[in-house]
Amino acid sequence: MPKSADGTVRVPHARMETDDGESPVFGSFIIAVSYVLVFLTFPVSLFFCFKVVKEYERAVIFRLGRLRSGGAKGPGLFFTLPYVDNFRCIGLRTGVHDITPQEILTKDSVTIRVDAIVFYQVSNPLAAVCQNKDYNKSTKVLAGTMLRTVLGTRSLSEILADREAIAANLLENLEIATDQWGVHVEKVEIKDVKLPKQMQRVMAAEAEATREARSKVIHAEGEQRSVVALKQAADMLSSSPVSLKLRYLQEMNNIAAEKNHTIIFPLPTELMEGLRRRFGGSVEKE
Repeated sequence: MPKSADGTVRVPHARMETDDGESPVFGSFIIAVSYVLVFLTFPVSLFFCFKVVKEYERAVIFRLGRLRSGGAKGPGLFFTLPYVDNFRCIGLRTGVHDITPQEILTKDSVTIRVDAIVFYQVSNPLAAVCQNKDYNKSTKVLAGTMLRTVLGTRSLSEILADREAIAANLLENLEIATDQWGVHVEKVEIKDVKLPKQMQRVMAAEAEATREARSKVIHAEGEQRSVVALKQAADMLSSSPVSLKLRYLQEMNNIAAEKNHTIIFPLPTELMEGLRRRFGGSVEKE
C-alpha cells in the first residue's frame, strides 16, 4: 500500500468503497456475535448503538479497522456496533489559520517578514481521514511553506504592488496540493509585509527625493507655460498701443480699489527711450 513521506497510508479511492462482505471469516463471526449481543441486551444496547452527528459534521465509520461502504454518515442518527465499529467525526465548517510570520528572502535579496491567513474546509471527509494523518496540521505547514516558495520568486516591489495576484497564485497551488486530502482552500490573504527599519528609512528617503524631483519638474513646466502666455500677451499689446494704455488704467483701478495711499503710475518704455535719446544727443553736441 503506498505511503507518503511522513508515513501516512494513502488509501486508494477504490478501496474507500469496500463492501462489508469482503471481511474475513473470523471478522464475520465477530460481527455476528455483536449483533447477537445487541439483540440480547435490547433495549439497553440502543444507548450504545445509535449515535448522532450534527448538521455541520460527518461521521467516518470503520468496522474492524476497515472503512465501511456508503461513505460518511450524517447528519442525524446512525447505527454502530459496539466494540466492532468506531468512527471519527469531521467538521465541515470553514476554519481559519493564521500562518506563522515567515522570514523570507526576496528575489532582489531583501529580507522581509510576511503575515498571511488561510481559510479552508473539508470537502471529502473520507479522504481527510484516510489520506492524511492530520489534515489540519498538514494544511497549515503546507501553507507556510508555499508562502515562502511563492514570495521567494518575487522582488520586493512586486510583493508590495501585487498582493492580490500573489494571493491568487498561492490559493491555486494550495488547492491543487490539498485536493487529495479532501481539503478545499477557500481564500488566502496576505495581511502584512514588514520591512527592516533601515530599509524603511531608505524607501522613505527615495520616495521623498522622487516627490521633490517631480515637484521641480512640474514647477519648471508651469514657468515654461507662463513664459509662453506672457510672450503672447506682450505681442498682442505691442500691436495696439491703445490696448497697452487701457491695461495701465486697469492696473491703476485695481490698486485704487485696495485703498492704498500710494499710486504708482507706470511710464511707457517708449517715452523713456525718447527722453534718453534726446538728452544723449544734447550731451554729444556740447
